[in-house]
Amino acid sequence: MSEKDQQLRALALEEIEKYKQKVEADPYRQSFHHMPPVGLLNDPNGFIQWKGTYHLFYQWMPFDTGHGAKFWGHYTSEDFVNWTHEKAALTPSEWFDKNGVYSGSAVSHDGLLYLFYTGNVKDEQGNRETYQCLAVSEDGIHFEKKGVVVHLPAGYTAHFRDPKVWKKADHWYMVIGAQSENMEGKAVLLRSSNLYDWELLGSITGSNEEQLGDFGYMWECPDVFELNGKDILIVSPQGLEEEGMNYANTYQSGYFAGILDYAHPKFNHGPFRELDRGFEFYAPQTTLDEKGRRILVGWMGVPDQYEQAHPTIENQWVHCLTIPRELTWNGEQIIQKPVEELKEMRGPVLLHSSITIENDQKAIRGVEGKPIELNLEFDKVEDQFAIELFQHASLSYKEGILTLSRPHLEDKKKTEFRRVKLEDGLKNLHLFIDHSSLEVFVNEGKEVFTSRVFPQPDEERILFTSLGTTTFSIEQWKLNGFNF
Repeated sequence: MSEKDQQLRALALEEIEKYKQKVEADPYRQSFHHMPPVGLLNDPNGFIQWKGTYHLFYQWMPFDTGHGAKFWGHYTSEDFVNWTHEKAALTPSEWFDKNGVYSGSAVSHDGLLYLFYTGNVKDEQGNRETYQCLAVSEDGIHFEKKGVVVHLPAGYTAHFRDPKVWKKADHWYMVIGAQSENMEGKAVLLRSSNLYDWELLGSITGSNEEQLGDFGYMWECPDVFELNGKDILIVSPQGLEEEGMNYANTYQSGYFAGILDYAHPKFNHGPFRELDRGFEFYAPQTTLDEKGRRILVGWMGVPDQYEQAHPTIENQWVHCLTIPRELTWNGEQIIQKPVEELKEMRGPVLLHSSITIENDQKAIRGVEGKPIELNLEFDKVEDQFAIELFQHASLSYKEGILTLSRPHLEDKKKTEFRRVKLEDGLKNLHLFIDHSSLEVFVNEGKEVFTSRVFPQPDEERILFTSLGTTTFSIEQWKLNGFNF
């Protein structure tokens, strides 16, 4: 451990201690989401199950609630419910990462844990340099930096980052989110036989390639994996224009499905589909666990989307991660569902069957408060149905369109909306409500809305409205939350 590394760790610990009481007293602190102990959290990194333990790293700026020279924070768990907040895994301590240990991934090899990440460097004039770097651990807690393993290739700007590494047959592969010198977003593939020496294979798809028109000026946080015989590329493109109900956030996250030709590196794929329809979702990362499940965690935030308007800023912290979700492929699209282990957070169930509301708004006995989990099964929606959460956010359905609304984070007099068309109508809503977030799984996970919500902390009312007749059943569980 270098002297600089020790200094940065000591300063971060001082910052945690300095603001500990203020942070923990915030009524918007979450019960079952990963948060920073102080400062800013963004992308999940290095998500892996290694030797039976889940490791979930995250981008962390301890000294500010804005972006800057990031650390890698670190959580571990055996079961997705009981978590340990470990010491920081990596700090921006070396010449090749001095302006930020940026996003990356983890793999296991020969009993060791390998972290790949982007080292961000800026010179005195603010010009960016980028390096793909490696750190290795024997115990999953202490990491030795091995330095740079990939330099910036010709044809790309220094926006070349976020390595995701996996093994296929006898080779390791790395996909990088990149920007070409023509200012086009790309997914770039590299190959290695030893994790240290990497061969550039080139772009496998991207903006203005044969399968896509103009599709953004930068692609961040790529992730390649197989799901039930389909190759999936998750990516977060920047520079898409809003298109009807699609691409409503500042930047997007979604996926292409197809076949990755490893012999002649090219990804033959279908159209882009957003993973989430809510206000805050970006930079998701997946891992394959020891049960064979493909599990995703995302950042509950969006870059450059009124981050400084979050009310937690005044208490010296901002952002959290989503709950872990299992991904499956139904033959047409990705399905997302909360991992089974989260059921361990549940208290006793409250069940109301065959509720009918006709041209009325009403509360349902006992359905209130936070943190809670709600599951609604619909038998009939004649005209319009809505759930009002804490006199703050609303989830409404009419004429095949599901809409989430909330007060605009910057201009509280305005209401902002996110929408999606449900081809099969409204069948099911599965809500996870924390102190300052909402995750809604729609029609058994065909669509998801992920958002931060900041109601009055003591407001607990949940109201249900129907124009025409709506008949449904509802289950509620009070949630105990994660044990941190």
